[in-house]
Amino acid sequence: MQARLLSREVLPFFLSLLALGALALLCDAALHLLNAVWIGRWLGIPGTLLILASLAYSLRKRKVIRWGQPAKLLRWHEFMAWAGSLLVLVHAGIHFNAILAWLAVWAMLINVASGLSGKYLLERARRRLEAARQQMRVEGLNAEQLAERSYWDSLTFDAVKQWRAVHFPITLAFAVLALAHIVAVFLFWGWK
Repeated sequence: MQARLLSREVLPFFLSLLALGALALLCDAALHLLNAVWIGRWLGIPGTLLILASLAYSLRKRKVIRWGQPAKLLRWHEFMAWAGSLLVLVHAGIHFNAILAWLAVWAMLINVASGLSGKYLLERARRRLEAARQQMRVEGLNAEQLAERSYWDSLTFDAVKQWRAVHFPITLAFAVLALAHIVAVFLFWGWK
């Protein structure tokens, strides 16, 4: 029973992040094989637009906007942020010629990891921990035994809960770096 959150929740979370990276590499490799690398250059625009559109959930949550059901907007937020991140990763490719762009990509990846923490870890961990405690109560364990047997799960859950405190500043850092990258593109792109 101990450390089940690690094997059932934390590891799948990291595997989903790896899947995002692997899919981006596959798409980039396919563009290279098809001699269509130029498509990747343009994928940054729809990727950025998807990420911006995903912010509707955050605006609704903070009551800046009043339309939309929060649960639906949350699902769209998750999908559009993930899809936008995939497009931006393919846009970034494996080219290491622009430091600012790569800082923005790393900030985006950290932001995606933070968002996925909320999606995959926090809610599922809360439900699983409560279900495990309920099962232990049914088995007749007293409060001390219950606390002892769920110690590692509780510790893991408390660590996962800290994501909310850092998600917004990470998002802000990503937004600043992405905006700086976009401004640099407009300044230095050969418009002729």
